[in-house]
Amino acid sequence: MRLLYSLGINIFSSVIFIAALFNRKANLMISGRRMIKIPDFEGHNVIWIHAASLGEFEQGKPLIERLKKDYSKTKIVLTFFSPSGYEVRKNYELV
Repeated sequence: MRLLYSLGINIFSSVIFIAALFNRKANLMISGRRMIKIPDFEGHNVIWIHAASLGEFEQGKPLIERLKKDYSKTKIVLTFFSPSGYEVRKNYELV
């Protein structure tokens, strides 16, 4: 089963890499993963919120607003699976 999973991931990665040559969203996905920098949050309380899509983020926005209100000193980290969701909300002021 592990072999099948690894093979599937490698095939998916190859297809996305090739698609990135022709498709803007696939290109954003590849370039976005190259830009990933995980800041050092040592000594800080952190809440990590991951949204698969822009719609999922919009549903979770009230939660983020409430967390920011209740835990103002806690850092909130937001990640996206969707490159287009990231592009729209990359400057969201509460995270």
